[in-house]
Amino acid sequence: MLTTIQQTESLPADYPDAPDGLSTAAAALDSDMIWQRIETYIAHRWTSRDVTWVVEGCGEWHPPLTPATMDTVEVWSCGASEWETAELDASPLGGYYLPASGPYRFSASVGGGVVPAAVDEAFRRLAEYFAAEPGAPGAASEREEIPGVRTHEVSRVASWMARAMQNSGAGDLLRPYRRA
Repeated sequence: MLTTIQQTESLPADYPDAPDGLSTAAAALDSDMIWQRIETYIAHRWTSRDVTWVVEGCGEWHPPLTPATMDTVEVWSCGASEWETAELDASPLGGYYLPASGPYRFSASVGGGVVPAAVDEAFRRLAEYFAAEPGAPGAASEREEIPGVRTHEVSRVASWMARAMQNSGAGDLLRPYRRA
């Protein structure tokens, strides 16, 4: 059985631009923060960065982030106590076949392509959710009443901001890009 025991992903030099059509409040948010939140939820990257994986076991392995261009593949040599270059065969499903338990170290450049419209819309929904008026700090419910005229009551669960990806609808749009 293969196990990815370490993934080290560097930050990109920049993230894609924020999509058009954001409200003033959403446009004022740090777009890098929104992209970082999206990238923790999905396996696809649209801006280039370096990633290193350390993998143990034998069998078929696929990079967990995409698109990935492998720079080097190394295997740990116990006798020499150092990483040595490894030549691995391709696997039937497009990954790598690891013939021994390793560990192996894969160094790659990950990211590229044009941001799809669905991902731009997920960004838009998440940004608008973050920009929404949160109400009273720490309050789970609020009630405004003008006696005899109007009553307005809002309730939310305590984890409403932590569930922004799901509550905003962005998570549904990002489903095709999720980690396997």
